[in-house]
Amino acid sequence: MMEELLPESVVVVENRGDDGGEDAPLYPEEQALLTRAVAKRRREFAAVRSCARRAMEKLGVPPGPVLPGERGAPRWPAGLIGSMTHCDGYRAAALARATDLASVGIDAEPHQGLPEGVLESIALPSETARLARLRTREPAVHWDRLLFSAKESVYKAWFPLTGEWLDFSEADIDIAVTAHSADAAPATGGFRARLLVPGPVVNGHRVSSFDGRWTVRDGLLATAVTIPHDPAGGGPRGS
Repeated sequence: MMEELLPESVVVVENRGDDGGEDAPLYPEEQALLTRAVAKRRREFAAVRSCARRAMEKLGVPPGPVLPGERGAPRWPAGLIGSMTHCDGYRAAALARATDLASVGIDAEPHQGLPEGVLESIALPSETARLARLRTREPAVHWDRLLFSAKESVYKAWFPLTGEWLDFSEADIDIAVTAHSADAAPATGGFRARLLVPGPVVNGHRVSSFDGRWTVRDGLLATAVTIPHDPAGGGPRGS
């Protein structure tokens, strides 16, 4: 699911929750972070890191611990960039060589509406208006949850480049549909996040917007953002 949203330079490893990983061994440094964690948290923590280590191996990098850094962002081995996500029944890690991409952000969510009051706390008026139009065109998609996921992916791509917080209100996201849901076929599309604060500088260029892709299928939705090294020249395939 996530792999189709990202360029070929990104290695994606997914876990649907029924194919192992929950009992994957952890490094002592990782175990130390879970002394007070509940069982569900421990399973998710281990499973998503199992995905990350398998992705490292596919990139030819010796697997190692994945520890949280500032604001919880994962710290990757030198030379790698990446992102992780997990929700009920799904975990994924997406890694690439730092020479291939500047940053990547992924997010997966259950395909269901947001709890009451959450949309109002994350959406700009312009976004709310767009969601209303999308809801009329494609009522089967939970657009509020998709907007939330897109903002999460944007933040995950933003933070490694800036080291700064990005509020929900500081990116205005415009979602487009490329394929409508029909029978068992997934709904898919893209989105553009216009940054309302000064964006990161990548390869000497100030980035003013992030582009991403999304899909909805099998009770889940996923979003992904990639930032190329040459933002002025356009992103790689799948960005």
